[in-house]
Amino acid sequence: MIKTYDVVIIGAGGAGLRAAVEIPKEYSCAVISKVFPPRSHTGTAQGGVCAALGNMEEDSWENHAFDTVKGSDYLGDQDAIEVMCQDAVRAIIELEHMGMPFSRNEDGKIAQRKFGGHTKPADPADPYGKRIPVMRACYSADRTGHVMLQTLYENCIKNQVSFFSEYFVTQLLVENGVCSGVVAMDISTGEIHTFHAKAVVFATGGYGRAFQITSNAHVGTGDGTNLVYRAGLPLEDMEFFQFHPTGLWRLGILVSEAARGEGGILKNKDGERFMQKYAPTVMDLAPRDMVSRAIITEIREGKGIRGSDGTDYVLLDVSHLGKKVIDEKLPEITGFARTYLGVEPTKEPIPIQPTAHYAMGGIPTDIDGRVFANEKGDIIKGFYAAGECACVSVHGGNRLGTNSLLDIIIFGRRSGKAVAEFIKTADYSPLPENTEEQTRKEIEALKTSTGKESILNIRTELQVMMMNKCGVFRNEKELKEGIEELKQLKERYKNISIQDKGNIFNTDLMEAIELGNLLDSAEATLYSAENRQESRGAHTREDYTNRDDENWMKHTFITKANGSEPKITYKPVVITRYKPMERKY
Repeated sequence: MIKTYDVVIIGAGGAGLRAAVEIPKEYSCAVISKVFPPRSHTGTAQGGVCAALGNMEEDSWENHAFDTVKGSDYLGDQDAIEVMCQDAVRAIIELEHMGMPFSRNEDGKIAQRKFGGHTKPADPADPYGKRIPVMRACYSADRTGHVMLQTLYENCIKNQVSFFSEYFVTQLLVENGVCSGVVAMDISTGEIHTFHAKAVVFATGGYGRAFQITSNAHVGTGDGTNLVYRAGLPLEDMEFFQFHPTGLWRLGILVSEAARGEGGILKNKDGERFMQKYAPTVMDLAPRDMVSRAIITEIREGKGIRGSDGTDYVLLDVSHLGKKVIDEKLPEITGFARTYLGVEPTKEPIPIQPTAHYAMGGIPTDIDGRVFANEKGDIIKGFYAAGECACVSVHGGNRLGTNSLLDIIIFGRRSGKAVAEFIKTADYSPLPENTEEQTRKEIEALKTSTGKESILNIRTELQVMMMNKCGVFRNEKELKEGIEELKQLKERYKNISIQDKGNIFNTDLMEAIELGNLLDSAEATLYSAENRQESRGAHTREDYTNRDDENWMKHTFITKANGSEPKITYKPVVITRYKPMERKY
């Protein structure tokens, strides 16, 4: 069955909805999502969206850009970073005008709070000298992503966007450098549909579910990035996966950086505020990669607290902030601690540990969301990407907190505007022959398989392996072991079977396809991580402990090769005004 639209957007999170808002009403626009749109993962973002508004204290977009470049460990492309930071103020005001209910300061302006890695010069005459935390994160209590998602969804409804909720995209249609649409399964009926479009936008989120402890929702299985990878197109910088330092112990549910932005303190088992050893100027508000490494280091040195399950954690103390601040500014975070761990944050500290959180790498794009076919910069006609599944690259080796929500609204908008221009003169490209045949064969093979391998067992082994061998700290031995284990898991995946043979809401079938996506995402991550012989940002090699600008100031492009090892090439990092320097806080 073929459905025809001018624009088809895959993913109904912030990036996808922000792109959809930009498509003029005279053109048909469909948004495909495997969940009901307001249930998309953007809704879990808590702490804020950053912009140098200067509502609480003096600030500038240049400060923001410098922090983002430095936070990226100088791997972020500075032309894209400058675009994002310059446009941030306008983007926040635009969201407010769309109806997003920001928290307010005493003057009635949008309230801002401190966040890790966001600073300004202690001495304005010395912008690269000592820097101090600045209030830059605009927020709605600790539900910023939730209200952003609701606001954008309402504006899409107003803009007459068509939604296909609970549809699962299984195939990207690209032929001879041209994208003509996608194939998707209606989860409610099992029917297969081809969506024919002049332009396709991927906004499919991350793949945190490849790791054992993760803050990602169950939908975070790398579907979009894997469809690109399987189509023979490259993925960029997949070795850089961010671990958020403060996930609830055992569960990985996020305890937002907002808790530390409001004054929360990290402590080890001795009650020591240990971040003063690792980042003496900003302490608990250091960038996430540094805080995660500090926590693991404390645990390795025997200063963690052993939990009932045999794993170690440290403590996040917000009790000194007072009940009023906790209830008004951190209600969701502290509610999670009460519900899931039985901890009362107004009286006792919260057990936390690093949790797999965010993919800095993904589908390579330019600043208008156009997808690259290779490291040379050739473009796939009619194909765009934005949000966590894309790599612009504004985050480089490490993303600063609140830059993710900014990324989706800036580059979701730019992608939408670029698509709106493209479709004015574009025609529908011919669909490949038998567009649905591949999907139908794969689904039939899964339904009829009599293999003895369990989806649950393979997924669990993958997640444990990725957590242990491709986590906060990495080394050649364990990465190579991880690659070999992954090969075995992929062989076993060929022999999985599912119990549900039906068509209606077949979640067994979905989980089987998602597992394939996770295995390929893990492959791209492991090979890229084993290949990069340096430590930079969230990629910390214990056998290559220093950053190596001479040999590794470049982006990794990994391409899937049929029947052989993945192929890796490189693209230079764009440097404009900020020359690489030692990264200290």
